[in-house]
Amino acid sequence: MQTPDITYLLPLFFVGVGAILLMILSTFKNINIKKGAIASLVFLTLAIVSNIYNLNTLGDIYSVYPFSDVFNNMIVVDTYASYFSTILILGGILTILIGLHYFQRRKEFTVEFFSLLLFSVFGMMLLVHANELITAFIALEIASISLYIMIGFEKVIDKRIEASYKYLVLGSLAGVFFLLGSSFIYGATGTTSIGEIGIFVSNNIDSNMSLIILGGTMILITFLFKIAAFPFQNWAIDVYDGASLPVTAFMAATFKAAVFGFILRLVLVDFDLIRDFWDDMFVYIIIFTLAYGSFLAIIQKSLKRMLVSSSIVHTGYLLIAFVSIGVIGENAASSIIFYLVAYFLSALGAFGLIAYISSEDQLRITYDDFRGFSHIRPYMAAMLSVFMLSLAGIPSTIGFIGKFYIFTGAIESGNEILAIVGITATFVSVYYYFKLIAVMYFYRSPEMTDVPPLKGIAPLVIAVIALMIIWGGIGNTLIAYFPGVDFLIDMAKLSYKSLFIL
Repeated sequence: MQTPDITYLLPLFFVGVGAILLMILSTFKNINIKKGAIASLVFLTLAIVSNIYNLNTLGDIYSVYPFSDVFNNMIVVDTYASYFSTILILGGILTILIGLHYFQRRKEFTVEFFSLLLFSVFGMMLLVHANELITAFIALEIASISLYIMIGFEKVIDKRIEASYKYLVLGSLAGVFFLLGSSFIYGATGTTSIGEIGIFVSNNIDSNMSLIILGGTMILITFLFKIAAFPFQNWAIDVYDGASLPVTAFMAATFKAAVFGFILRLVLVDFDLIRDFWDDMFVYIIIFTLAYGSFLAIIQKSLKRMLVSSSIVHTGYLLIAFVSIGVIGENAASSIIFYLVAYFLSALGAFGLIAYISSEDQLRITYDDFRGFSHIRPYMAAMLSVFMLSLAGIPSTIGFIGKFYIFTGAIESGNEILAIVGITATFVSVYYYFKLIAVMYFYRSPEMTDVPPLKGIAPLVIAVIALMIIWGGIGNTLIAYFPGVDFLIDMAKLSYKSLFIL
């Protein structure tokens, strides 16, 4: 029996309808933050269940164009998009669960915030499902505009408004580059459809590709801006720091995965034959991204700004695998997909935990604010240590496995210099990540006053994320046949293969 086309689009449908209904419900005064969060979780749960249903019923590898006569193949539903959609929906769910206590303690947050969150998730999902450049631009703008408003939602805080305005101006400029690049590619090929552009390139590889290369370069500039790579990284420190902690967690972990999801599809399918043109440029971008990001992370006194600076470093790690695709395509692409999961869990856990404790007992901003934290909240300190160890790439964490695949892939592809620079950046990161652990465990708190007990579901969710990070690092060594790191790697490889189904 043939699966109806609407089944493929149910995840997008549930998230989109949920966003609209929450916007309508926000006009009713009896709908409070908690009810809005519950409604959001219901729609996101329906979306992830329908997404997993597609993964299970359509087989290991699939690629479908639902309502192709209506959308003209502008939207694709394949293993690759479904894999990324699962990550994005989980990002929305975990952001709500971890940040709910934070939202409830601040009266500026209203139900409209959850509508914006769902709109942003919808835009990100549409981005990874996009099979056409203009569709991708619309999806990117839906996600970005929602984020602009979410950043400045606490409008009584000048820092939030400043960050929102800065991201709005610079993000809009980056969007202009995407549109201009798309127009150049359309002028050269007569199409904006992903796949058809690739066919044109392969059929005309001996012709002048200057216009396509120029257009692709402009799209890559938008990509580098959105992931905060050198030299487009300066906005990230102020914007991420100006946003509220749950929003920062959502941007750092979830939005980055969505952007990588689209650009990987574009590069692997359309620019595969001309990708070598950008490799030399990316080598320098990676080196400067790792070096500058490490420098910024070292000099920070604010823990939040340190984590934001380190996210720039993690962008450099991902770009190492990005360059390796030309030689070891499947392994490099799957290592990017896997590392996105590793960073997603680690960053979301770290930012989410800091958001929770800042809303529960006292505002903790600098390293010194965490002096003796292990004596005050030992369980929270242990979980925060797990997140720091994973971000640093210490063995027995999922972060170590992710970096292992990226660095070995770089060596296999002949990029030994990038591997050495990446490993050096990892050693440097031990300083600023372990500095927090040392402050928590080896220094006494200046005030050993009683602290309120942990409340809400956030501590439990954070604990689950910490366990997932450890489980991702030890693989299947404890319980055979239980899904672990091998399962994630296999799914990443299947996602890669689904891009090339004709």
